Amino acid sequence: QVQLVESGGGLVQAGGSLRLSCAASGRTFISYAMGWFRQAPGKEREFVAAISWSGVNTYYADSVKGRFTISRHNAKNTVYLQMNSLKPEDTAVYYCAAAASYGSSGGRTPEEYDYWGQGTQVTVSS
Repeated sequence: QVQLVESGGGLVQAGGSLRLSCAASGRTFISYAMGWFRQAPGKEREFVAAISWSGVNTYYADSVKGRFTISRHNAKNTVYLQMNSLKPEDTAVYYCAAAASYGSSGGRTPEEYDYWGQGTQVTVSS
């Protein structure tokens, strides 16, 4: 069992930055691949970024590539999402998730994840 708690969301102006954190419980954090998803009102949950258990491999949605960076600190049981050059369309609830293993989509679909956090709101004003 893995419990995930996100933090770091808030209100920021367009062009600004935020860093989200996701703290995981349990000693098995290192064995999980981690991902960030987001969901805006009236829209489906969409993939943002993912990172392998070792941190060596990272994956991004095209919409955030070059602006967002996912990283993890296994000793602290924490995964991060550094978000720069934020745009109003980045406004959403952001969720972190843990996957024991990825399926054929390589961690890009919600169905591949076993555990989810409660989400943190990110609002970008224009």
